[in-house]
Amino acid sequence: MRISLLFLVIISLFAGGELQSQSSTKELLGAWESTFVDGQGRRSKLSMIIADGFMAMTAYNPDDGDFIATLGGKWRADWENFSITYEFDTSDSTQVGGVSTMPYSLTGNTLIFNNDKFWTRVDDGTPGALAGAWEIIGRKRNGEMQDLTARRTGPRKTMKILSGTRFQWIAFNTATKQFSGTGGGSYTTNENGLYIEKIEFFSRDNSRVGQQLSFDYKLVYGEWVHKGLSSKGRPIHEVWGKRE
Repeated sequence: MRISLLFLVIISLFAGGELQSQSSTKELLGAWESTFVDGQGRRSKLSMIIADGFMAMTAYNPDDGDFIATLGGKWRADWENFSITYEFDTSDSTQVGGVSTMPYSLTGNTLIFNNDKFWTRVDDGTPGALAGAWEIIGRKRNGEMQDLTARRTGPRKTMKILSGTRFQWIAFNTATKQFSGTGGGSYTTNENGLYIEKIEFFSRDNSRVGQQLSFDYKLVYGEWVHKGLSSKGRPIHEVWGKRE
């Protein structure tokens, strides 16, 4: 039920129609939110992050963190239409590799797709220091740093996409169309190199929803060095690079 319901939400968002846009595509960057009634009759949340070249949208229930579905990939837009090339879609994996195009309109802090799906701006890519789409390129294991840069050209990805206040990570494989997991919520950074995230949804285990995790972060030659403890209390030392 939850899959078919979200599929209907997505269809309404990406259906055809006549609409004009007079906005710069740069104004689309940031975090957006909307709501819908899920298969259990609950008022659930749609959260969307649009970064330079990439986007992700997730449906979940904010009351208990129940994960419903997520989709995303590469996007582009002109003055009238917004297109997405799917890299993952938990409601319909056959969409992966395909392209959907829809008209859009942006007025102030309201984004409208297909003249009937309204989104409200959460932020414009600020104030957090890590806005963008990132992919993991290094990870420390057993005291040694693993080089994962080969994944940049391969189908297997772990992406973390951030606006100025929102984050989401997604693990997926575009060749097999397999989705491995996701989690996300809100985050902050400060001038002392502290990155703090609060989990609002987690596809593998929603008992972690509500956890607040603190990490040390540093930007070194454009790469994000991420250190701390995972939601399971395990040490993390990762390096992330901007997706291209």
